[in-house]
Amino acid sequence: MNRTLVGFIKKELIQTFRDRRMKFLLIVAPIVQMTIFGVAISNEVKNIRLAAFFKPNDTIAENIYDRAIASRWFLPVPIKYGDHPYQLIKSNRADAVLVAPPGGFTKAIGRAISDHGVTGSAPIQLLVDATNVLQAQSVENYMRAIINETLQQDLHVSFPKSPIQIHTRILYNPSLDTAIFMIPGVMCTLMIMTTMMLSMVAIVREKEMGTFEALISAPVSPSEVIYGKTIPYVIVGMINLPLILSVALFVFRVPMRGSYIILALCTLVFICAGVGMGTLISTFCKNQQQAALGSFLFMFPAMMFSGLMFPIQNMPPAVRWMAYVDPLSHYMGLLRNIMLKGGGGIYVIEHTLALAVIALVCILISFRRFHTTLQ
Repeated sequence: MNRTLVGFIKKELIQTFRDRRMKFLLIVAPIVQMTIFGVAISNEVKNIRLAAFFKPNDTIAENIYDRAIASRWFLPVPIKYGDHPYQLIKSNRADAVLVAPPGGFTKAIGRAISDHGVTGSAPIQLLVDATNVLQAQSVENYMRAIINETLQQDLHVSFPKSPIQIHTRILYNPSLDTAIFMIPGVMCTLMIMTTMMLSMVAIVREKEMGTFEALISAPVSPSEVIYGKTIPYVIVGMINLPLILSVALFVFRVPMRGSYIILALCTLVFICAGVGMGTLISTFCKNQQQAALGSFLFMFPAMMFSGLMFPIQNMPPAVRWMAYVDPLSHYMGLLRNIMLKGGGGIYVIEHTLALAVIALVCILISFRRFHTTLQ
C-alpha cells in the first residue's frame, strides 16, 4: 500500500482518538444510547389513560372497566363531580373514555339477550383522542376484546354473535390521517435543527478560526458576546415559523383550531430552549467536527423521546424522565394540542413553563462556562 496514504490514515486516526472528547463521542455515547433505546423503545401501545362513566349499580360496566385496568393496557383516570367525557379528552386528562348507555350497560345486555340467543344489541360509546394516531388505532381493538371476555366470564356464555355495539367516536383526527399526526412532529424537528445547529456552529466556528481572542480584546462584555451570538438565531427561528406553519396548513391541510398568538409565544420559548441547548453544547466543543457529532448525539435521543414515533407512555418509568427534560417532547405536545384541540389552558401553561425552565437552565450554564472562557 502507498506509504503516504498509510501515513495519512495513521495521522487522522491518531488525531481523532487523541482527544478524550472524541473518544467519548465515538465509543461511549453510542453504547449508552443503544442500551437506553433498547429498553425504552416499544411499538406496543399501553398505559392508555381510560375514564369510564357508568351508574354505581351497573355491574357489567364496572367489571369491564376493572378488567381494562387489570390488563395493563390502560391506566385509571379518576372522575370528579361535574366532569364531562369530552372535556376529559380536550383537557388531555384522558386518552379514551367509555360511556355506558343512560339506562345502564347491564340492563342493555339483559334486553339484548334472551333464551333464544342474541336478539338485539347493547350500545356503548367509546371516545378516543386521535391526536396520537398510533394509540387511537389500538384502543377500540383492546376494548372490544376486553368487553367480549368480560361478558363470557360474567354470563358464562359464549356468543356466536356479539351482543355489543361499540359506537366509537374519534376526536380531533376522525380520519386517522397520519399526516395530521406527523406534521407537527416534523415542524418541531425542523425548528430545533435550524436554531440549535446555527447557534452552535456560529460559536464553534469562532473557536476553530481563532477569532475568540479578538472578541476577548474587543471593548464588549461577555454577556454582550453571548447575546450577540444567540439573539439573531432566535429571530431566524421566529421568521421560520410562519413559513413552516403555512406549509402545514395549506399543503398538508393540518387544522389550526387554537390561537396563533399562543402558538407564537410557545414557539418563542421553545426556540430560546433550542438556542440555549446549542450554545451549551458549543461550550464543550473545540471544532465543528465535535459540534456535528454533539448535535447528532443530542438530536437522535431527543427525537426518540419526543413522542414522534413511539408513545412516551410506552416507556418504562426508569427512562421516561428523559422525555420530560426533552424540549422536543414538550413542544410537540404543545403543537398537537394547540393545532388539533384548540389549546387547553392548563396543558399549555405546564409545558410552556417546562420549556422555559429548560431554556433558563441551558442559558445559565452556558453563561457561566462562557464567562470562565472569556475572562
